[in-house]
Amino acid sequence: MIKPIMKDVLFLQQKSEAADIKDLPIATDLEDTLRANRDRCVGMAANMIGHKKRIIIVSTGFADIVMINPVITDRSEPYQAEEGCLSLSGTRKTTRYQKITVEYQDKKMEHHRQAFTGHIAQIIQHECDHLEGILI
Repeated sequence: MIKPIMKDVLFLQQKSEAADIKDLPIATDLEDTLRANRDRCVGMAANMIGHKKRIIIVSTGFADIVMINPVITDRSEPYQAEEGCLSLSGTRKTTRYQKITVEYQDKKMEHHRQAFTGHIAQIIQHECDHLEGILI
């Protein structure tokens, strides 16, 4: 189901809680909502649609990846970036990392450890910030 985008900064600044199998409908809602906003959005976190759960979705350009309980375990090659957010107006500067490694679960709750670089790594970092209540 396509959900409205959360704009309440006080809600968005709260840390998200671990997700489990009963939270999988949130992942489906994230997929639907990202699809509906694809012209202006490349990733989303569950809190952006009103759920304080550790679930994100990232567009790779050819497929969307749902990550449940993602944790960035390694990062290297910092750089300065300027980002916008569907939940906020304008853009903000931040430090990102060119290379990251992420541990997460997929929609079958299977564990993965995967390296990402470039723009996809930047999107993942932005969405993981959302899970920590960090707004960029």
